[in-house]
Amino acid sequence: MDYLDHLEAEAIYILREVAGQFENPALLFSGGKDSITLVHLAKKAFRPGKFPFPLVHIDTGHNFPETIEYRDWLIEQTGEKLIVGLVQDSIDQGKAVEQTGKNASRNALQTVTLLDTIEKYGFDACIGGARRDEEKARAKERIFSVRDEFGQWDPKRQRPELWNIFNGKIHKGENVRVFPISNWTELDVWNYIKREKIDLPSIYFSHERDVVFRNGQWMAAAAALQIDEEDIVEHKSVRFRTVGDMTCTAAVDSIAIELDDIIAEIKASTVSERGARMDDKVSEAAMEERKKQGYF
Repeated sequence: MDYLDHLEAEAIYILREVAGQFENPALLFSGGKDSITLVHLAKKAFRPGKFPFPLVHIDTGHNFPETIEYRDWLIEQTGEKLIVGLVQDSIDQGKAVEQTGKNASRNALQTVTLLDTIEKYGFDACIGGARRDEEKARAKERIFSVRDEFGQWDPKRQRPELWNIFNGKIHKGENVRVFPISNWTELDVWNYIKREKIDLPSIYFSHERDVVFRNGQWMAAAAALQIDEEDIVEHKSVRFRTVGDMTCTAAVDSIAIELDDIIAEIKASTVSERGARMDDKVSEAAMEERKKQGYF
């Protein structure tokens, strides 16, 4: 078996474990390559039947238009159920306070909307596309990651997962975050996308775009970025290695228009894909602190 076959088999096994162990799971869908890969794996795990869970998208209102367009296309193609939680609703209800200033972002506010969505629909497990190679906080998180009744993650409360035996038993009010591709690397994902011929949003490939250089990164010149007279807008050939809120997701200089070009870029890169996420640069423990508050 090819190593990708082993990774695929493990992920399918985990997805089926979720379906078997939990009463009301959901798949968290961002429109990024990892959650798109999860949808493809779910097809292999459950077709010709329907998925035993809906797709859940937490929409900041500052998503890339290409991502929303792809999301809607995918739902039409698969016929699966989509639930959208709006960060704007959380702001309007006074549950989340929008940041102000030039570098304001709604990314952290997703946690409030996510926890409200979990509570509203009673999800007991949420499947996500996080991988251990992305960031050090994710590196120490288990595949079945238990969250307390407040959605918080306690690194000291993690369960052993010997021989791929996963314990999904939880108390009322708790839920589990499940990461089927936790053992994959960024390169594994791209090699799998190439092998399986998976369609992706166009922003993953090189394209011409107006960008501004801010905090050492090229950011998409979008209205949500609060561009002022100090910002110099340039037109460059870029692509995005990771896809999130427009206000915290930076582009990279690139001429990669084919999958082989992207794979070659990743092999030569000395920076993690999360290096293009401004929200991870708030502090050394930015991701872990967000996870403790209930983040993905």
